[in-house]
Amino acid sequence: MKDRNIVYSTDQGRLCPSCEQSIVNCQCKSQVSPVGNGKVLITLETKGRKGKGVTVITGLPITEDALKILGKKLKTQCGTGGAVKAGQIEIQGDNRLKVKELLEKEGFSSKLSGR
Repeated sequence: MKDRNIVYSTDQGRLCPSCEQSIVNCQCKSQVSPVGNGKVLITLETKGRKGKGVTVITGLPITEDALKILGKKLKTQCGTGGAVKAGQIEIQGDNRLKVKELLEKEGFSSKLSGR
């Protein structure tokens, strides 16, 4: 690794911290580390959403790309919308039990947290 700590270049945009190439041309993509800590929690959040409930899944020990794929699969199987952001999956509505069942089929052990 080089002694420089450049994270952004006006020529290339955001840079990879490991190989200092642009994110698009990163040489070390295969060495991407998992996002979560492995402690998978499923919670229902209503704060800041005008009383509407959102099922939030955090701590999945997979990469960002795999997280997006799993998020899409969960949204499809629950029949609702949602989002994948900040290393967590949000599914609209109270789908905690259904999500727990689907995650167990995918091989992730999880816990219901909160209410």
